[in-house]
Amino acid sequence: MVMTMVQAAPAGQSSGATGAFLQFFPFLLIFVIFYVLMIRPQQRRAKEHQAAIAAVKKGDEVITAGGIRGRVTKVMDEDAEVEIANGVRVRVIKSTLSGIVSSGTKPAND
Repeated sequence: MVMTMVQAAPAGQSSGATGAFLQFFPFLLIFVIFYVLMIRPQQRRAKEHQAAIAAVKKGDEVITAGGIRGRVTKVMDEDAEVEIANGVRVRVIKSTLSGIVSSGTKPAND
């Protein structure tokens, strides 16, 4: 009879703070992994893109978010004038530039 009472007694319950930490530890671990693998690299890419956009100057070849490729002819505070064909110039907002093509590269099919 004493043996059954010993077996029926709860075995080693943890304290409230430790138990709560152990319950939330997997969620904390998932958030840390998510931050390291997804959020941090995205923030770094966004900073690099902003720096590239801020460094746009006359003569750079750019690609807009709409896929139009052209050469920058004038840079203002928030806008840039891009020549997309001979004599055809459009004003675009600098934040819509999706990429800056380095002038030293040559096309893949040449």
